[in-house]
Parts: sequence; structure tokens; C-alpha cells
Amino acid sequence: MPETSTKLWIKVSLFNLLIVASFGVLMRFKIGFEFPLFDQKHLQYAHSHFAFNGWVTQTLFVLIIHFLTPYLSSNRQKLYRNLLVSNLIFAYAMLISFAIEGYGLCSIIFSTLSVFVSFVFAFFCYADLNKAEGNHPSILWFKAALIFAILSSIGTFALAYMMGTKHIPQHAYLISVYWFLHFQYNGWFFFACVGLFLAFVKNIIPDFKISNSVFFLFAFSCIPAYGLSTLWLDLPLWIYLIILAGAVAQFVGWVKLFNTLRSFLFLKNNQVRQLPKFLFIAVAIALTVKLSLQLVSTIPAISKLAFGFRPIVIAYLHLILLAIISVFLITYFSATGLIAINLRSKIGLIVFGAGVFINEILLATQGIASLAYHVVPYINELLFVTSIILFSGIATLIHGQFLKPMCK
Repeated sequence: MPETSTKLWIKVSLFNLLIVASFGVLMRFKIGFEFPLFDQKHLQYAHSHFAFNGWVTQTLFVLIIHFLTPYLSSNRQKLYRNLLVSNLIFAYAMLISFAIEGYGLCSIIFSTLSVFVSFVFAFFCYADLNKAEGNHPSILWFKAALIFAILSSIGTFALAYMMGTKHIPQHAYLISVYWFLHFQYNGWFFFACVGLFLAFVKNIIPDFKISNSVFFLFAFSCIPAYGLSTLWLDLPLWIYLIILAGAVAQFVGWVKLFNTLRSFLFLKNNQVRQLPKFLFIAVAIALTVKLSLQLVSTIPAISKLAFGFRPIVIAYLHLILLAIISVFLITYFSATGLIAINLRSKIGLIVFGAGVFINEILLATQGIASLAYHVVPYINELLFVTSIILFSGIATLIHGQFLKPMCK
């Protein structure tokens, strides 16, 4: 896919992120003020499904195709374009259907179709990755990402079945939700983003290498790490020990990965602008916090306490999707020149980054206060204002794409 086409698709992705942010504003408004026009649960379903499919998955598809373009025939590029269009159509269809009916016939059909699109994409993409440079450090990470994307669909199908039959056992529902979230967040999203970053580093430092042990630490610990989401169940000791080993392995893997990339992140390299470099470091800090929280959550009492308070779960999920995945993708656009860099887009990046930071601080404060059954004064109003900041940052960044780029 030519770079001009990639940049066009990136603009579509940014517009989709703006839609995600607009739904966030609407939901925060409904929580803080009276607004009975929409069902909050339906908005939440629409917001989360579109964030996953219309924003993150669509963007990862585009960026992985861009990585593979030198190895693709014109027919294969046409196939991928059709898959991108199909995924986008189903994402918009889910956005509308979930907002109107929640889990209903139409939303389940469109969700299922989007999963089948991901299956087709994974099948052809996995085959095409074999055509790429054999020792490229990104290949293993991309392949694992595709496998985990398929694995996550088990949770989707289980949820669709329960919603369709109206038989929703509480434990089965939570197990399915956390299965989907885990293998999306910690599988498909994480491994694809690491693959993209390694490709970015290798493009700047051609002789860059990374030990496969880092990959295997993350890959083999990903499945047992799912158990971190189920510690509220009464699990046998041997299963708990496997889960603990998975959490430790991921933290060790991150330490090894960070040590490999540390010199690049802090290198005074004119090929990487200061703002993207700062944001990449911010993502690394957020990821360190996330993996540290995973380790702490292996203490059963803390895990049961955390999963029993919705604000803590929301804060954790936003830490991953916003502070890690979304900030990384936007920073990657900037660092690789896939978006126009000018004063307006820089302001948009800064405002969005500030919004993410404020949002996490407020959600963390709300979560910690909830443990003591305290209500933070004006917290809903503050979160509503923060959602506007996030929306404004993305809107400003998009506006910057229609202005002339500036020099580094």
C-alpha cells in the first residue's frame, strides 16, 4: 500500500478516534448531568466496540499492511484494501446498532462479521509475513499478535451466545469479557505495537537486534496471565502459581525489552523529534505502571478488592487503551511522518497527552477513594471536562492535517 494511501487511512483512523472521544464526552455528560435521550449501557457498548474495531484494530491493520507493502503483489494489496473497507463498514454498523439497541440481533451480526474479517486478515497476513525479511525483529511479534487476535474471539462468540439466548450466568459473563479484553489488550494490541516499534527502530538503526528471549517471555506468559483477571475465583494453588509465574515473566520481559530500547529512547538522534521521543518515554512509564499493578494484583485479597470496585477496573482499562495503546499509535504516526507535523498538530498532541494524564489521575483518585467508600467532590464534572480536553486534542490534531507541514 503506497504511503499516500496509508496516510489517507491514518486520517480515517484519527477521525474514528474523534468519534470514540465524542462518545466519551456524551457518556461523561450523562453521568454528571441529566440527559435521558440515550441509554448509558448502549452508549458504553458502542463506545468500547468502536474503540476496539474502528480505532485500534483498523489502525493496526493499516500499519501492518504498510509494513508488508514491499512484499505484496498488487492483487494482495487490493485484497487488504477490501478488508480495510469491510472492517470499517462493520465498525460503523456496530457503532450505530450498539448505540440504538445494545446487544441485539443487528449488533451481534455486525460483531460476528467483523470477527470474520479479522480471521481473513490474520490468515493472509500471517502467510505474507513469511515473505518478509526472515530475521526482522518484528516478524515474531506480528505473528503472535495475529494469533492472539483470533484467540480473543472466543470471548466474543461466548458473549454473543449469552446475549442472544438471554441466559447470562454472572461468572460465565465475566470470564468471557475478561478473556476478550485480555487477549485484545495484552495480546493483539500489545504484540502488534511492539512489532511496529521494533520496525521503527530498525529503520533508524539498521543493525538493531533484540534477543528472542524477550519475545518468548511475553508470548508464553500471555495465556497464563489471563488468570490475573480470574483471581476472584477459588482457584487451586497450582493454577495460582502458574498465573504468578506469568505475571513475573511479563515483568522480567519488560525489563529486558526496556534495557534493549533504553539507549534508543534516550539517544540524542535528530531523526526522532523531541515530542514523539518524550511521548514514547511516557508510554514506557505507563507500561511499567501497568505491569507493576499486574504483579501487585497477584495478591488474592488485593485482586478481589480491585475487581469488586468498578472505578478501579475502569481506571486500569483506560490506562491500557488510552495511556499506552492510543498514545503509542498517535506518537508512532508523528515519529514516522505518517501525519503532518506543524504547530497545530503539535498542540493537538500535547493537549491529548495532557488529557490522558489528567484522566488517569482522576480515575485513579476515584478508584482509590472508592475503596474507602468515599466520593470525590465534583469528580464526575471533572471527568466530563477532561473528556472535552481529549476530544479537543484529537480535533486539533486532525485540523493540523489540513495545514502545511513544518520542518523538524
